Amino acid sequence: MAGIRPGEWVKGKVIGSGSHGNVHLAMEKSTGELFTVKYSQFKEANRSLHDEANFLESVDSPHVVRYLGRNGSLNRVNTSSIFMEYVSGGSLSDILQKFGGKLDEQVIRLYTKEILCGLKYIHEQGIVHCDIKCKNLLLGSSGNVKLADFGCAKRIKNTENNEKLANSCQDIGGTPLWMAPEVLRKEGLYFASDIWSLGCTVIEMATGKNPWSGQVSDPMATVLKIACSDEKPEFPTDFSEEGLDFLDKCLDRNPDRRWTAVELLDHPFVCQKLHKKIATSPSSVFDIGISEIGYDSDELESPFRDDFRGRNPFSSRHYFAESDFCSSEEWITVRSV
Repeated sequence: MAGIRPGEWVKGKVIGSGSHGNVHLAMEKSTGELFTVKYSQFKEANRSLHDEANFLESVDSPHVVRYLGRNGSLNRVNTSSIFMEYVSGGSLSDILQKFGGKLDEQVIRLYTKEILCGLKYIHEQGIVHCDIKCKNLLLGSSGNVKLADFGCAKRIKNTENNEKLANSCQDIGGTPLWMAPEVLRKEGLYFASDIWSLGCTVIEMATGKNPWSGQVSDPMATVLKIACSDEKPEFPTDFSEEGLDFLDKCLDRNPDRRWTAVELLDHPFVCQKLHKKIATSPSSVFDIGISEIGYDSDELESPFRDDFRGRNPFSSRHYFAESDFCSSEEWITVRSV
């Protein structure tokens, strides 16, 4: 699709929303091709949208949502927007809801390899995503996964030495339950921070719950636990040995000891077939267990909760409601402005 100009496309229904505005399905008039448009109607949010557009414009990978163009200006108060490809499967968070709340380990292995390919690519470009979680991972119809929502992303200058981003601790954002301990302690940003978030996302796919779910009930206590304790989020009890070892490599509290995306792509969890016995194809619809799958309707709309903006997760200016810690849909996102 070439550049998109006003008047050549029509806006459809909302398929996502957040503190930066709404995400609409859209259609190009001349071809009928579907794409998405992400809106911002506030000057403060324009900066984050502008930064996201810059990141997407600078990358070109089948593992990252494709950038199609933008409208508006950073300094204008009225609506700004960016255009992106439409990924038909929706987010992995949507998939969890449509398929019984959690995924089979064989599927998790496939999706995790796709996510790692995306992380390997952006890390090679010197970019840290900063907000890896199921909600920000989009699924194509062929099972391919694309990284999306670069509103919190940061670029690390010295990619060879994996240096933390200098003088950026106050600007780091993300979603606390998925954030690495060193990020919450405001020690800096590393490529390894995305690897910690990946481990949390694998737990999310395997359990259908937020990482750290049930370990601490008080919101601020949870944040302090992640940042300052020696603990890790609980691993899925029914995972294979390869899966547990993979999580152990991702969720080392020392970022220097975490495996890189390149190393993890060679891990048996993603490069070997599942050792568990795989069920054969059903002989009839009665073998599938439709009532257990929990299919939802094909409704496109899947509104997101408002994102949470902030710079310091320990600041007294930020308030957390208990409901914000209960589900993936209600969990907050910390963003810099």
